[in-house]
Amino acid sequence: MEASFARRLVGRVCIALAIVGVCAAPGFPQTASVPSPKPIEVKVVVVAMFEVGEDTGDTPGEYQLWVEREHLDHVIELPAGFHHVRMNGDGVLATLTGVGTARAASSVMAVGLDPRFDLSHAYWIVAGIGGGDPADVSLGSAVWADHVVDSDLAYEIDAREIPKDWPTGMVPLNHATPYEPPARQNGGEIYTLNPQLVDWAFQLTKGVALADTDRMRTARARYAGFANAQKPPFVTRGDDMSGSTFWHGTLMDRWANAWDAYFTGGTGKFMVAAMEDTGTLQALTFLAQAGRIDMHRVLVLRTVSNFTREAPGETPADSLKRMATGDYPAFRESVEAAETVGDKVVRDIVEHWDERRAKIPGAP
Repeated sequence: MEASFARRLVGRVCIALAIVGVCAAPGFPQTASVPSPKPIEVKVVVVAMFEVGEDTGDTPGEYQLWVEREHLDHVIELPAGFHHVRMNGDGVLATLTGVGTARAASSVMAVGLDPRFDLSHAYWIVAGIGGGDPADVSLGSAVWADHVVDSDLAYEIDAREIPKDWPTGMVPLNHATPYEPPARQNGGEIYTLNPQLVDWAFQLTKGVALADTDRMRTARARYAGFANAQKPPFVTRGDDMSGSTFWHGTLMDRWANAWDAYFTGGTGKFMVAAMEDTGTLQALTFLAQAGRIDMHRVLVLRTVSNFTREAPGETPADSLKRMATGDYPAFRESVEAAETVGDKVVRDIVEHWDERRAKIPGAP
């Protein structure tokens, strides 16, 4: 009994001494701690959402052209994300998030919290394709986003059961009727990007020549009465509507314009629809709160692969049927435009890094 008590007493003393670093177990000599490697300073993070096949060498999605043209040859595994990331020697990192707001938010958070990267001065460029409003853009056009508005956060009543005086069955959260004031803006419903940076990116790229094809000209000619849809592709700025539901048709397009106007107080203009950007921006917002990134250095670029509504004389169902089979009239051209326009900004940041690191372009 006494021997057992003695053993317990010695054990407790040893534990106490170990806590203050005095008691060392035999066979485990003390060693000097190895310093952690210095994080890699990232200058630009390019965020793409989907890829058709491999990263290189086949039909390109949103990721491949960046990998090939920016020579993103260094592959870095990202177990907590959707896909590995790639980097080049210039400090440009690209990530592939996967489709939808949930995957985008998770993958961006995985990159943002990774201790291997110093993202404190990094610029973020979301570069992908989307549907464009024919009232504002043409096929193959590029839109720098002023606002990103969430199209999923809402109540919804089936359109066949809504009151006759309602314009839509979509109702803002915490409200009882469509577009009931005031618009709530603190729950992820809207993200406003740095207007000076957006304007700088637009001014830098507005003259970029974008690909046009006979197929695109034929497709847009069907949109009689839409002056902007009739134009060759161009670079502009406007608002991005983001949600994991791929909506389509004249009435949905009308709703998107009203939904955007509601949340921006009439200052914004819906132009392009996407499926991931509110997820990405929510993750970046939280990362900024944690001091990992700077929200003033975030840009969103969406290029137009298709229109958000059917052409005159066509039904929304028939129009959607073509896209459901992957028949986007400007798919390859919009993928090309996202990289061509976005890379002009990337190259400027890299080539003027000392200046861009210290000061955001367009800042007073």
